[in-house]
Amino acid sequence: MVKKSKKDAPRDLPRSSSEDVAEGAAGRSPTDPQVVLLVGVMLGAVFIVAYWRTLGILVGAWNAHEDYLHGYLVPFLSALMLWVRRDEFPGWGNGFAWPGLLLILLAVAMRIAGAKVNIDAIQGWSIIPWVAGVFWLIGGWKVCVWAAPAVAFLWFMVPLPFKVEQSLRWELQRVVTSMSCWVLQLLGEPALAQGNVVVLPSKPLEVAEACSGMRIFMGVFAFAVAFVILFRRSWWERGLLLASVIPVALLANTMRIVVLALLTEHVSPECGNQAHEPMKLIMVVFAALMLGLVLFYLGRLFKEVEDADVGAIVRRSDI
Repeated sequence: MVKKSKKDAPRDLPRSSSEDVAEGAAGRSPTDPQVVLLVGVMLGAVFIVAYWRTLGILVGAWNAHEDYLHGYLVPFLSALMLWVRRDEFPGWGNGFAWPGLLLILLAVAMRIAGAKVNIDAIQGWSIIPWVAGVFWLIGGWKVCVWAAPAVAFLWFMVPLPFKVEQSLRWELQRVVTSMSCWVLQLLGEPALAQGNVVVLPSKPLEVAEACSGMRIFMGVFAFAVAFVILFRRSWWERGLLLASVIPVALLANTMRIVVLALLTEHVSPECGNQAHEPMKLIMVVFAALMLGLVLFYLGRLFKEVEDADVGAIVRRSDI
């Protein structure tokens, strides 16, 4: 028998540092919180550099237009949505999901296209695929789906394109003017609609762009969508709540115009002018209360009934 000496025994070759790094990169995954934190910080830094101008435009629009003041609350509400749904978190994936880069590239393309055509809304909306792509890249497809409602809610922080906004304002002005005259006539007031003007005996009341109800509509719509995401309700309750947004917004703004018209006609034009600004905030609260009444009614309309075990009931009755 031939015995192998220690010299003939195979020895482990020294490992190079490059091999250690390669194995470490291959073995570690986003499951490691350190990796998640590192990649998140890197992508966050890239986002801030790439979107600094766009974020400045959004903040400027929130400050300049009262209709979009809710934009400050949207990121915090999105974070709250993720926190509320944390029990449904599917867990980090095994490794990076590289298809998430496709969404990030889509966001880059949208931002470049928005800058080319000078439409700030497209640049703002590109934040949505960017954030979704980051969730997909780090956590995988299941994490991206889990975060999708909160990410999609970021849409409300971006002002509408100018032409779309103007068309919506004009339509809201026309409808609210007609509804206000109809309510005033029901109350016995001699009111007549001429374009966007409510003609009263003492003074014509113009339904200007600021009185179109855009602020109420956007605020109520954002509130309804946030409620649908945050609270678990049946699909038909969610659908009815979202469908009630337009009637609630129109009714709230109509009531505001009617109250201002009555103050102008029966108190004084100066009183109507002074009540103009406070009525904006009051009607936002009024619209939120009406949505609350809709939810209360839907909750009382149908009640959940537990399934009864007939066999258990019979056995208890026999005892």
